[in-house]
This record gives sequence, C-alpha cells and structure tokens, in this order.
Amino acid sequence: MRIGLILALAYFAASALANAALAGSAPAHPWDDPMLPPDRRAVLAVAAMTPAEKIGLVHGGLGAPWGGAPKPAGAVGSAGFVPGVPRLGIPPLQETDAELGVGDPGDIRPGDTATAMPSNLALGSTFDPALAVEQGRAVGAEARAKGFDVLLGGTANIIRDPRGGRDFEYVSEDPLLTGTLAGAAVAGAQGNRIISTVKHFVLNDQETDRVVLDARIERAAMRESDLFAFELAIERGRPGSVMCAYNQVDGAYACENDWLLNRVLKTDWHYPGYVMSDWGAVHSTVASALAGLDQESGDQLDTQDFFAVPLAEAVARGEVPAARLDDMVRRILRSVFAAGIYDDPPRPGAFDPAPAAAVAQRIAEAGSVLLKNDGVLPLPPTLPRIAVIGAHADRGVLAGGGSSQVVPTGGIASSEPAPDGFPATLTFDPSSPLDAIRRHAPGAEVGYADGHDVTAAARLAAGADVAIVFADKWMTETADAPDLALPGGQDGLIAAVARANPRTVVVLETGGPVLMPWLARVRGVLEAWYPGQRGGAAVASILFAQANPSGHLPVTWPAGEAQLPHPTLQGDPNGAPRGPVGRGGRYGRIYAADYSEGAAVGYKWFATRHQAPLFPFGFGLSYTSFGLRDLSAGMKDGRLTVGLTVRNAGGRAGAAVPQAYVERPGDPGFPIRLGGFERVELAPGEERRVTFGVDPRLLARFDEAGHVWRIAPGRVRVTAGFDAVHRGLAAETDVSAASLAP
Repeated sequence: MRIGLILALAYFAASALANAALAGSAPAHPWDDPMLPPDRRAVLAVAAMTPAEKIGLVHGGLGAPWGGAPKPAGAVGSAGFVPGVPRLGIPPLQETDAELGVGDPGDIRPGDTATAMPSNLALGSTFDPALAVEQGRAVGAEARAKGFDVLLGGTANIIRDPRGGRDFEYVSEDPLLTGTLAGAAVAGAQGNRIISTVKHFVLNDQETDRVVLDARIERAAMRESDLFAFELAIERGRPGSVMCAYNQVDGAYACENDWLLNRVLKTDWHYPGYVMSDWGAVHSTVASALAGLDQESGDQLDTQDFFAVPLAEAVARGEVPAARLDDMVRRILRSVFAAGIYDDPPRPGAFDPAPAAAVAQRIAEAGSVLLKNDGVLPLPPTLPRIAVIGAHADRGVLAGGGSSQVVPTGGIASSEPAPDGFPATLTFDPSSPLDAIRRHAPGAEVGYADGHDVTAAARLAAGADVAIVFADKWMTETADAPDLALPGGQDGLIAAVARANPRTVVVLETGGPVLMPWLARVRGVLEAWYPGQRGGAAVASILFAQANPSGHLPVTWPAGEAQLPHPTLQGDPNGAPRGPVGRGGRYGRIYAADYSEGAAVGYKWFATRHQAPLFPFGFGLSYTSFGLRDLSAGMKDGRLTVGLTVRNAGGRAGAAVPQAYVERPGDPGFPIRLGGFERVELAPGEERRVTFGVDPRLLARFDEAGHVWRIAPGRVRVTAGFDAVHRGLAAETDVSAASLAP
C-alpha cells in the first residue's frame, strides 16, 4: 500500500471521529431549514461529512456504460453522474448535455426524445433576451421532467473565427449580445429549480486542436472581450456552476489556471458557485485544486481520476489544505441548496412537449435572417409551380454535431455518415421543408430534386415559377471547417439552378457564415441556421409571409478568408481533430493560437481595418421597412443613456432591432462597441421611443497594471442604425473620469 494512501486513510479516520462528535452534539440535518441562506446550509452540511463523502462529491464519471462497466447505479443515463450522500439527504447530481435541448448521447435511454431547439446562432439572431429566457425555461423544464438537475448549457464563448466547429452553439461575436442572451437562457433554465452551467471558460474558440491549443492574448484585451461576455452572463444568469474549457490560456490549462479561476472568477467577480471541468479537461490533482477547480467531470475521459484517491492523498500530505477540500464541497452544496435541488430533487415524470416545440418554432422564425430579397419574397400561395431542390429538404433540416445534438421529438428524420470519413453521424431533425411548402401552397405543383444530379435539378427549376434551393453545411464539435465554402458542389448547383430560373431563392442551413459566389445571380437568400425540429415549418412560414423575417446577423460574414484576422486556422498544421484521450492516454505537443487581434473581434476587426464584409454584424432584412430618428445621448445618474425613435414605415407588422454603438474619438485604440439594442414589435405606421443605459464598462479600457476599469474623461460618440456598418444617426456627449472595480 502506498504511503500516500495510508496517510489518506488516517486522515479519513481522524476526520470521521471529529465529525461524529460534532454530529452527536447537534440536531440532525440542521441544513434542512429552507429559511437559512444557501451558504449557511452548505457550511453546516460540509461539517457533517466524512472525508470520503467529500471526495465523492468533487469528482464524477459518465452517467452511461463505459469500458465494459455498466451505467452507474442510480444514474438516469446521461453525460455525467455524481453520487450523492444518502446518509445526509444530499441527492446525486444527474448531469445532461443541454445546449440545444436534453441530449441522449449514444442512445443511453433507448427511445427517449426531447425538443430539439434551433442553434444558438438562431437565438442570437433574434436579439431577444425574453426569447432566450423562454428557451432556457423550456429546456430546463424538460430536463427536470427527465430527472436531471444539472444542465450543461449556457455557452458564453464569443465567435472569434467563423470556421469554428462549435460556432453554431455560440450566440454571437459580440460580448454584450452574447452575455445578455446566454445569461437570460441560464436564468430561464434555473427557474426550474435546477443548476445550469455557463461554459466553456474561456477562449474555447477553436475545435480541431482544442485539447492541445494554447490561446494567447493580452489580459486586458481578454477582459474587454471573451471574459466580458462571461462576466455579463454570470451577472445576469447567476449560474450554479462554471465549466472550464479544454484549451490552455497563456500557458496554463483553463481548468488549472489560477489567474482565471481564483483571481478573475472567484475574487474579482465574487462568484459563489463551483467550477466543474469539461469532460476530459483535467491534467493534474494538486495544481488544479489549488488553482480553483472544484469538481472533476467525466473522469473516465481523463488520463486518471485526479480528484479521487490522488486528491485524498494530497490532502493527507498537506499538499492540498483540508480547508480547500471543504471549500470545493461547500461551493457545490451551496449551488445545490440555492437551486432548490436539495429541497425538491427532480423526479422523472410526464412532460408535454408541445409548448417547448412552439418555443423552438418561434426562435427559428425570429432568428432566420433574410440576407437578400430582390422582390421575389414573400411567395404568393397561388403560385402554380414550385421547384424545391437540395439538402434533404424532403426529409428534414440539418442539425449540428457533437454533445449538443438532440434526438428530436418524433425521432431523427434522416441520418447518414458524416462527410470526408469523419467518425460521426450527420442527422436531420424532422419537419420537412418540402411538406411545409406544399401545405402553404396547396394548389401548386411542387416538385423535388435532391440536387445530386445538377442537370435534373436545373431542368426542374426551368419549368417552375420559382426555384427554392436548400443548401447546407455541417459543423460539429471537435473539428473546425477548413474554409467558408459550401461543401459538396452546392455552389455549382445553385449557379446552375439560377441560370435555369432567374427567380431563384436560396435557403441556407449552416453553422456559420459561408461564401456566396452566386449571390448576384439569385433573387433571395434566407439564412435559417440549424433551425431545430420545427425548422421546416418555420422556413415555409417565412417564405409565405406567415411570419415576417426579423433576424439580424450575430456574426459578420466576410467576403473571404483573407479578410479574417487569421486567414489560415491556427494550431496543428496537420489539422487533425483531437479530443479527450481517456485512461492511459497521452496529450501531444501544445500548439499556440496567438489572438493578436485582441478585443477587436468580428465587426470591430473589420472597422479597424476599414474592410467591407459581405454582410455586416446586425444586418437583416424584413418584408416591411423601418426608420430611426431623434437619437439622443447623455449622462443620467452617472450612466450613459441612449434614446431613439423607431418607426415601422411599411405596410406589414414586423420587428425592428435598433442598435446603438459607442466610440471614443480621443482614443485611437478604442474599437467600436455595441452599446445597446432592443427588439421592437411594431404595427404598420407605429413608432416607439426606445431608451437604454450603456454599461459603463463599454466606455472603459481595462487597466491590467492597476487592476481596474478606467473611463477616460472626454467625448463619447454614439451612432445608431440597423447594423454595425449602416449607422445613419450620431450624437455626442461628455463623460467624466471614473474607475470601476474589476
């Protein structure tokens, strides 16, 4: 027996005697009182626990069979499971992948399905925090009904590269929009008395080399961009847990990064919850525990169980103070009490999926972005002949790959091997666009061609009054896209159809921006993203004006890779996908990703380089028209307040998204920043005055040496419009010098 293990057992025995004496002199379960603050209840519970029970709460495995071992006893069946402490009434933590719905990886729960929500890019395109709350509430309710109490959602990463494999799970390239909507979704989910995470903390901006990538960036720039998105999401959503990322940040793994976890998260932001690792993202025991990691997740995917026996031994040797182990457990239990899980643990029960499906369709409709409309849309339902072409539109709509994938209500509509031999399955959610189009045009002759035979597709298009080409691009966790092109010859298909029929509309189902060499030849383009299980119905509803398109791009669409800060993806030049290696595995060479653009991400990069994108951040057309006037900007109670009037100048009801941007003319290093936005529903001819306060941090630069946000005195220029480029209104005001705590 190892000396360390002997010490650990001795520590366990001594602590157990002390806890037994304590328990004998105090009432049973004093933490049962729901009137006590969560922090106090957690302290009381920790004091009654044995060391073994404490160790049991700080690491968890897969909630599924693995390596010949069965599913853990008591596990519902999911991504993760942490046994509870029955002796003390502490329930287990049933953890489910949940970014876009309740996942069932590997069919752990045979026959189980859940509501498949649209991608977060669709949610980001709505610019609607209220709709984000609805999505979180719907997914959280379904998770609770299935017996889960930890939702592994709340993605707050910003999009730094439009080729990122996981971009479809991210909200936007802007920290204000991302933090606002991610926080709203977390708040909605936790309203169901469950814990939601916020993830992946931080700079998980590439997928291909994510476990061997060192993201390098100046700390002040990180504070003003990626960290600011998380800060806002945590402030607004108050998540019970923060999940640290796979990658390194400036030379230290995110899950053992003292500056990120202890300094920024727990000290500067006063975060009271616990930090859990991503699955397979732990690399050490002592370093991780001392740096602020509180719980090892999916430990089978790590090279060893770092927070099991090795942590007990480290505590016994004094390498990890016993007080630190207590803090880890206290933080976990604090979130359990605060969420309401202890007082009312989830129990599997009946769930009506209809309301959640309705939320999914509202997001798909509000988040679809009309990029071009040369008079062809909306389509009249009286069209005699319609050609529908491509992208499995006869069966369903594309879903993104990876841990966010959901087995949709009604089952997967279609599946096939992923392209290029990638070891995954490409799936389509139900809700066939072809069927939905036929319902909207019941008298039309609607033909379909799958697009594999370009000549046949062009021939079908030539005989139709309008041709609707569906084009898609699959994106997935663990691998980035090599470029921005549509795959599989779809550009050639669209060009051929457009030559055959000048009234061609393209509907895109993509996980991010794509190039459009055929743009000038088509009459309409609608970006539907991955629209979820009601996607076909939502697309048809927009095409036939049952819903007015109102989505606005949450990410800039470049005209080509040459416009990007990094025209070639950074990392391993071989570009091999890499994931957790599991027991006995080894991680290879670390590759650097130098984010030299700093905080100038997305539209800010294009503005500093004076480059014209294909489509700017915030862009989106409608079947009506909107105008803005009377922009005002001034200080009120020490806060910059912006006001403007928005008017529906067209003949249809619709939603406008006025956007205000702030600049500091006296600071050439200050990039333009989105300062505020609001989604406004307006009837024809209606106008409304919109006002919002600008977060003071959006007027500041972070002073890393002084450890403070600093607002320089002087002029602030505010511009307003409907996207980041077309801002026809301007106003200026003065601000005084100020310092803000980090």
